[in-house]
Amino acid sequence: MTTFEYKGYDAAGRARSGLIEAADMKDARKRLAAGGILPEILQAAGGPASRRAAKAAAFPADIRTMFYRELAALLGSGVALVPALDVILQAPELDRARTRLAAVRDHVREGRPLSAAMAGASAQVTPFEQAVMEVGERTGGMNEALDRLAAFLEEQEKLREKLMTALLYPCVVVSLAVVIGGLVLVFMLPMVQRLFAETNLKLPLLTQVMLTGGRAFGAFLLLLAAGAVGGVSWFRRRLRADEALRIRVDRRLFAIPLVGGGWRDLTSLRFVRVLGLLLERGVGLIESVPMAGRASGSAWLAACAKRETAAMGEGKSLVEVIRGIRPLHPSLAAWVQAGEAGGNLTGLLDNAAQRFQQSWDRLASRGMMLLEIAMTLGIGLFVTLIALAVLLPVLQMNKGIVP
Repeated sequence: MTTFEYKGYDAAGRARSGLIEAADMKDARKRLAAGGILPEILQAAGGPASRRAAKAAAFPADIRTMFYRELAALLGSGVALVPALDVILQAPELDRARTRLAAVRDHVREGRPLSAAMAGASAQVTPFEQAVMEVGERTGGMNEALDRLAAFLEEQEKLREKLMTALLYPCVVVSLAVVIGGLVLVFMLPMVQRLFAETNLKLPLLTQVMLTGGRAFGAFLLLLAAGAVGGVSWFRRRLRADEALRIRVDRRLFAIPLVGGGWRDLTSLRFVRVLGLLLERGVGLIESVPMAGRASGSAWLAACAKRETAAMGEGKSLVEVIRGIRPLHPSLAAWVQAGEAGGNLTGLLDNAAQRFQQSWDRLASRGMMLLEIAMTLGIGLFVTLIALAVLLPVLQMNKGIVP
């Protein structure tokens, strides 16, 4: 059976839309007709047309988290995967992602693993999520893997909401200041310029600079916005097609001050979470380390993990492998060494993950605070220049009028 998405009208002429399961397109039309629905659009939920229509639609982290949490609960209760997906498709809170999840269910029915089905459903499903699901598939503990994945995504979502809330007020102030400043530059200062030309007075230098610079800056912003849209689209296509380019870009990202430290903490956190889960479920190191590298979301780290793991067959220890993966946090090797010495490697990896989580949260909060300060200072300087550009001509005109 295949899930089809339809839009059409019932016998009373009311618009109807939804999903229907059928053997093929012809069977789907027959079933809809039996229900009194005339389909205007009918397409497979996972087909090319449906994917193009859903490409622009969001599959946000909160919806994915809810899906993982509910699926983990159903699997933990002994429900098989496909029946569990059937139950989840009826949940009203997942209505926005119903078409995507129906396509996932169809792919699972056809024999594809859940990780591959989810990755094919949306580009927003991260390599970390895919790797955690692969862990559950390999070890037979899918409910536990999904539960941990949902908990990790919830932590990231809480941090994101906290940072967005902190930036809301500065963003509103900046937007208002830019709009008001733009109106002053476009309407008020040209009026002042015409008035000074009629009275044969010379505009102050700052006002002249703001007038000329404002026009040039506005045109530059428009060109920059148009170029950025095309450039980002082209660059993303290049990144998807060229692995060497992804690695080069990723290496440079690690080198950026503050940003690089946060990215190192986040990739190390993902690496450790997946590695600990794999080792806890009894997966060997030669399989676990490359999979954890892919889960990190870092192309450079994944390449290093793959290269270093190849040396494990030659007698290289796990500590040496971790030290050889340069993008990882320098302290991780010490955690691994202590865990191996104490016979509690998974426990020490969990402690390391908690430390990296705290460090990532702290750096993210600090970065947002610095961004907020920079935005406030920048808008303060902009407003001051606008105010001076308006007030200086008034003062100069008063001097010209008063004897």
